[in-house]
Amino acid sequence: MSHFSRRSVLGALAAPLATVTLAAPARAQSDYPNRPVRVIVGFAAGGGNDIFARLVGAKLSDLLGQPVVIENRPGAGGRLSAEYVSNQAADGYTLLVGAIGAMSIAAAIYPDLKYHPTKTLTPLAMIGTFPLILAAGSDDPSRNVKELVEWAKQHPDKANYPSTSPLFTIAMEQLKLKSGMPGVMIPYKSSNEMVLSVIEGQCLSTIVDPPPAVPQVKAGKIKALAVTGAERLAELPDVPSMAEAGYPSVDMQAWSGVFAPVGTPAPIVAKLEKTLSQSIRDPDVAAKLKNLAVTPGGGPADDFRRIVENDIVKVREVVKAANLRFEE
Repeated sequence: MSHFSRRSVLGALAAPLATVTLAAPARAQSDYPNRPVRVIVGFAAGGGNDIFARLVGAKLSDLLGQPVVIENRPGAGGRLSAEYVSNQAADGYTLLVGAIGAMSIAAAIYPDLKYHPTKTLTPLAMIGTFPLILAAGSDDPSRNVKELVEWAKQHPDKANYPSTSPLFTIAMEQLKLKSGMPGVMIPYKSSNEMVLSVIEGQCLSTIVDPPPAVPQVKAGKIKALAVTGAERLAELPDVPSMAEAGYPSVDMQAWSGVFAPVGTPAPIVAKLEKTLSQSIRDPDVAAKLKNLAVTPGGGPADDFRRIVENDIVKVREVVKAANLRFEE
């Protein structure tokens, strides 16, 4: 047999093998998912992100026809779970529920972060957003944000504020930058403790998430002066937005969303984007999110990606202007 003939025969034998090799990943994508999908949450069971994951995961399981298993991996404000998912196989079987703190904020303030929300991870869907609440003690004489700012300027030694995370610190520093309000951050361990510090007069005011604040506002133990952003909060319809209060640039919003490892095949990403959006916008799921003071998300993944990237830029600007330092 000539050299040419041997090459022809070998090529003919190799061609079917190549076809089989190429077809295997295609089949894996077309029948996705054919086994349970894990959703990693970087916080303990019972917290906000865990609740979001379980609400959306139950509906996602129905749509995908496979179990969706919620796995809690708390630590470092959600950063450990984000790093973990970044290092998992990009096959659509390990997803992450990530919040703004471990995603955009961490990417903006920690230079040695071992993951990135849009470079090692792929944003799939926004679960929901919610504003933060600026609150003061019920005995505080301030009737609105401008009066609080003026009182703080006149009593700078009493203008402390509590914080448990970079999110709350950055939101308050954003207000300070835009208003000239003084204030020193006092660290606390939980949002409930932040609210209590204002009730007991240890701190002048706080910017905090709705769950621990709304019940205390309704009980008359603290008063809400504004919510961050341009829209009012449905649970506190009489409380103006920061835009209405005269500070439209104080717009830090909290959010939570679903991510996959970067490199996940496009057909799987497209299927997850579609089914996650359907899950989040399901009337029952959306109603439960609204009951938690969360505006349901869903919608195109590209829109979510833009929010993630824009928040990184916004946070970096505040951190630089306020000369903030955070320990990882």
